[in-house]
Amino acid sequence: MADRPGEISGRQPVGEQLGVPGPDQGYALTIAATYRGKLSLQAGEHEADALAGASAIAMKRSGIFGRSPVVHDLRVGLSLWGFLTTDPPQDLVSIRKTWFDEVHLAIHYKALRRIADAAPASLLGQPHGVIIAQAGADWRSCLDLESL
Repeated sequence: MADRPGEISGRQPVGEQLGVPGPDQGYALTIAATYRGKLSLQAGEHEADALAGASAIAMKRSGIFGRSPVVHDLRVGLSLWGFLTTDPPQDLVSIRKTWFDEVHLAIHYKALRRIADAAPASLLGQPHGVIIAQAGADWRSCLDLESL
């Protein structure tokens, strides 16, 4: 039995497009707002889309740990897709221009889930510094783009 109002006492739902539930996941959006004006965007990219995609990854990562999102979760999401580097690889930019296009709009939920699902849980379970370093060295090793 749950001890607090709103606490889920049963098992979390599992299935396609349900994500990784966790407490207070909306806080990732508050953290994302602190990155406004600080992203490395290329022509045709929009800040709202980058922050939405990174927030989806942050929510997934925090859910894996069973906690609320923290700033490091968002840094992981932004770093995986090269939004915090001044000179991201052009092949990564090409992919993210397609994948991130308008994902901040609710109608594009499936595209947003694809961004989060591209970051494997096995990677997201590692310390944030390790993930960020690996993404900087070899971004392809951090994203599963083939199975989606």
